[in-house]
Formats: sequence, C-alpha cells, structure tokens
Amino acid sequence: MDDIIEYLTAVPAWYLATCEGDQPRVRPFSFVMREGDTLWFCTATNKDVYHQLQQNPKFELSAWKPGRGWIIVTGVADLNDTAGDEVRKAGYEHMTALGETYEDWGDPRLTFFSLKEGIAKIDDIDGSSRSIEL
Repeated sequence: MDDIIEYLTAVPAWYLATCEGDQPRVRPFSFVMREGDTLWFCTATNKDVYHQLQQNPKFELSAWKPGRGWIIVTGVADLNDTAGDEVRKAGYEHMTALGETYEDWGDPRLTFFSLKEGIAKIDDIDGSSRSIEL
C-alpha cells in the first residue's frame, strides 16, 4: 500500500474515472491518504463524482510518473465516511489549497471515500509489471 501512496503523492494530479449511466467520466484528483489499512480519497457531496459513485461505486484511477511508468488502481468505493480527524484535516487543507471553499474540516459537504476490493497494477518503462491486491 505504501507503494501506491508514494506513486500518487509523487505526481501533482492523477485521474479518477467513474460512470454516469453508460458514459465514462474522468477528472483530476490529487488527495489520497493512508489511515491504517485504508486508503482515503477526498471529494464533496455536491460534486458529480460523489453522485456517480453512489450510483455505481466501481472506479479506476491512473497516474503517469515521468521517467518511471504508470499505475492503474481498480476498485470499489466505500462511501461510508469514517475517516479520522487527521485524514479530515489533511483533506480540508489540501482541498482549500486548491481553491475550494469549505467552512472547516468538519464541513458536511467535505466527504471521504475509501477503496475496497481493489487491485493496483504498476507498470515500469523497463517493461516490468507488478500487481498489489488491496
């Protein structure tokens, strides 16, 4: 799991894909944090991505690290927001630094989802590949 965090935090943004009906939807994301054995992602309850994950919790994310390779994470979002205070505060600080406006880290619009039933595949430019079950 540390390899996934390292990969996603080493690049300025990565892309998270969901579905809306039969139409794929992709957008940049940039917050991920580990709490124990859980990967947390931050969004807001008023965003399309949150509503899409409510309808279909399956998602994929992908990032490319120049000179190294890429990662693809496939999984199911758990929208049960039980993120701890440290994650909530870090997510709030990250999102407000991007220009989003929230009252504080307890703002009810700010929400966190975790990854369950996931697998990460890291492909290196040297042709090697490895998978990490989550």
